[in-house]
Amino acid sequence: MNTINRRGLLKAGAIASVAAATPGLSLSALAQGEAQGSTQGDTMKTANPAPAPEPVTRILARYLVNARYEDLPANVRKEGTRTLLNWVGVAVGGSHHETVERALSALKPFSGPPQAGLLGRSERLDIMNTAFLNGVASHIFDFDDTHLKTIIHPAGPVVSAILALSEYHPVSGKDFLNAVVLGVETECRIGNAVYPNHYDVGWHITGTAGVFGAAAAAGKILGLNEQQMVWALGLAASQPVGLRESFGSMNKSFNPGRAASNGLFAALLASKDYTSSDGMIEAKRGWANTISTKQDYREITEGLGTRYEAALNTYKPFACGIVIHPALDAAIQLRNQNTLTDDQIARIDLKVHPLVIELTGKKTPKIGLEGKFSIYHSVAVAIIEGAAGERQYSDRAVNDPKVIALREKVTATIDPSIKPEQVDMTITLKDGRTLHKFIEHAIGSLEVPMTDQQLEAKFTDLAKGILPDAQIRKLIETCWSVEKLASAAEIAKAAVV
Repeated sequence: MNTINRRGLLKAGAIASVAAATPGLSLSALAQGEAQGSTQGDTMKTANPAPAPEPVTRILARYLVNARYEDLPANVRKEGTRTLLNWVGVAVGGSHHETVERALSALKPFSGPPQAGLLGRSERLDIMNTAFLNGVASHIFDFDDTHLKTIIHPAGPVVSAILALSEYHPVSGKDFLNAVVLGVETECRIGNAVYPNHYDVGWHITGTAGVFGAAAAAGKILGLNEQQMVWALGLAASQPVGLRESFGSMNKSFNPGRAASNGLFAALLASKDYTSSDGMIEAKRGWANTISTKQDYREITEGLGTRYEAALNTYKPFACGIVIHPALDAAIQLRNQNTLTDDQIARIDLKVHPLVIELTGKKTPKIGLEGKFSIYHSVAVAIIEGAAGERQYSDRAVNDPKVIALREKVTATIDPSIKPEQVDMTITLKDGRTLHKFIEHAIGSLEVPMTDQQLEAKFTDLAKGILPDAQIRKLIETCWSVEKLASAAEIAKAAVV
């Protein structure tokens, strides 16, 4: 007769209890999970452990180390330059927001030597704090770039890290642009591997994937060898940051800022041979398996150097979450086409994708940051003011009596047939007429991209009042000519006061 030890009996009982309390979870599944987590001293063991996946971290590191600026296709270089221009504009634009003021007040007393400048300001801090604060400034308006496949905001973690580094470690404009592209490529590919499961459970993917982009870009500029780049990616994997619960607060912009400084931290450590596991992305207890129920490593390793996620970056015409953009596009078009005013409107009905309500369902925002996550405020303020820039997401705007009155007339209904990039809007007027607009792809999407001229206009509007007009024009031209710069630090120098 077989016997079972007391420890095994207690373990079996515990498994049965958890299974009974968890609908849909079988005893066998729990037992298998428990067995896989057992130590050598446990009675229950895995007879045939799953084979390790391909060495994803090393394959990616090898590509990063060997990738040259000369290998970048012309369209990828151009999109990298557009990414840089857009990021500089939003970083300057957000540089005096109270979020930055408070963070600077907290950190400045502890900063090291003045190694790098804060864009749009006169202060200089050490590169770690500069990377963090520029990252915060660039995201505070939610006006930064977006990789639509993952909703990652790529430039914040990457450019914030390496622009600060460029003032301490000289790098040419060509090598800087190459690092920008490689950093964006890294974070977006890693994001692809775990999206949407990782995002759906509550992680802020710009922070969690962005740290890899910052580490890769900084490591490239520092000239890491293959093993050091493996360690840099591994150290980045140990620093995931950002939860979606932070949306609507200052904490949201903390996430890309911290991803920038964490990634830079990882690359600097690796440059001095500070080690990590060689499989931190793909290992059984590594990053992807720990933070997501989906792992598609082909997204990371396939097509490196031929298929560029960095070429798919997009830029926001509106200073809010991307899922609101179709509704804003529809609202502004109907307003302008019909010379529409708020006092003519009886009601506004929207048919939207479920994600719109999940992410932007705040009906009564009290502060500007909350307004960015309110489809109701966004539509109302867009119709009244004909825009949805940072001024339309200020404390003033969300508390404007006219905006409040109109947003109470906005109804958003989930329609399963509506895709995330679409909206169906009907405005009923008090005289009984109806106005209708269906948006298939909003302005700023891959299908309807912002032009270079629109990006420049956005940049100028953000920087106005912070930098003199002549300096704004020079800064725009410096960004466009990044490939010709002897030193990428010229960008930072042209952006400070």
